[in-house]
Amino acid sequence: MADKIKLALALALIGAGIAGFYVLSDMALVVRILSVLVGVGVAVGVASQTELGRRFIAFAREAIVETRKVVWPTRKETVQMTGMVFAFVVVIAIFLWLTDKSLEWVLYDLVLGWK
Repeated sequence: MADKIKLALALALIGAGIAGFYVLSDMALVVRILSVLVGVGVAVGVASQTELGRRFIAFAREAIVETRKVVWPTRKETVQMTGMVFAFVVVIAIFLWLTDKSLEWVLYDLVLGWK
């Protein structure tokens, strides 16, 4: 039950930050944006104290660890694979165009007799 109250408070804080943006309409834009950022920041702090927030933080940390394990391709590999994709797209486009024109010729010229 306490977690639900904390999450509701976090949503209220976000709403307060957004409301502050509009209430402070006569202030500088920096102050208005700062009100939203403070509301979101405090809301994140409150939400991180819940069980759901702790699980999300653990998930995010694990995701960062897994991202570091990825073997990223070199620039040369990336350029080669991009070239292969473009070549494949061109080949498929030509194939589909030929198929379309062949079916058009069969249907309109041979079957229907339209020229």
